[in-house]
Amino acid sequence: MPLRKKIIVEGVTKEGRTFRPSDWAERMSGALSRFGYDHRIHYSPLLYPTTINGIKCITVDLQLRETNPEVYKYIMSFAETNHLNTYEIEENEGAPAL
Repeated sequence: MPLRKKIIVEGVTKEGRTFRPSDWAERMSGALSRFGYDHRIHYSPLLYPTTINGIKCITVDLQLRETNPEVYKYIMSFAETNHLNTYEIEENEGAPAL
């Protein structure tokens, strides 16, 4: 399986404070979400909320940089402006979210 590069944006600042509001990850991921026929929200595989080690995060597939550069720039600028921790991972394509 090919590896996909992704960026994790943690809901913790570089100073160690939890980022607020508590639903920030869902709000950010909502930029590319849609409501399905089941009346539930469906997040894009390129931008979705997740929890890692009890910390709210968003996962940004680097493919977003090409498919929707405005959203990618906004997300990365948001992380920088709010001093959020970010790191890159590689994940098998089609692997379940963290």
